Amino acid sequence: MPGRPDLVDVDFVAPRHLAGGGDPAWVTVPLHRACGWSHGNDPLVPRVLLSSPDQRALLRLEPANGLQWWALHHTAGQGRPAWHMTFGGQTPVETVAAVTDALTDPATSLATDTDPFEPLLDAGWKPVRGADGIFSPDGKVQFEHIVTEASDVWLATTTLGPSQKPVWQAMFRENTPPVLISAFTRALADTSPVPRQYLSLTVPAYGTRLISHTQRELPARQVASALENRVRALAERRPTPPTPLRRPPQPPQAGPRRLR
Repeated sequence: MPGRPDLVDVDFVAPRHLAGGGDPAWVTVPLHRACGWSHGNDPLVPRVLLSSPDQRALLRLEPANGLQWWALHHTAGQGRPAWHMTFGGQTPVETVAAVTDALTDPATSLATDTDPFEPLLDAGWKPVRGADGIFSPDGKVQFEHIVTEASDVWLATTTLGPSQKPVWQAMFRENTPPVLISAFTRALADTSPVPRQYLSLTVPAYGTRLISHTQRELPARQVASALENRVRALAERRPTPPTPLRRPPQPPQAGPRRLR
């Protein structure tokens, strides 16, 4: 029996770090429509380029670029050195969006000093022995701060088990503002399920044995409007331009008197 056309099956998946990448439009569309980032993508190439209004930040989404599909570069300026970050293709878009939302929020100060470990520790993540890092409660994600003479990197790695290749990695290079890394870890620590459609296509090959999911039928209009609502909410963060003061109407000036 065919399903109702006005309903859509949506799976709510947990943990989010194993839920697959999701729809990249959750990141790219609000950046363009709500935050004024311009795009320069070539329709013949599977790549998206978005640049910030001040031309200091460039977001690159390139599925063919190995494991790290996402790259966000920011040039030096305003007393801060250049920085960049990358995310693997299976990094949940909700965590990538948390970073771009923080970056584009007028209320965010990139100079804010935060501890990226704190949201994860508060969520019950466990410290790694002998390293500056912590593990997720299920042991699938390690988040660490790696400092050497040559680099200073924050790295999140999701694997299915010891000695296995990463499912995805997120890397924050030297000079990345800690407030943006904390936005990422806050989203990563969130235990609420994330919505995914077409579960067999969006969740990678490890299948459903490592995740829990609940399928719900939702109105198609509600599913279709979720992104639109997100765009609207982010657009409302922009400060409203001040209303120009209106001067009271002036009485008409009398013309020069004519002398008889």
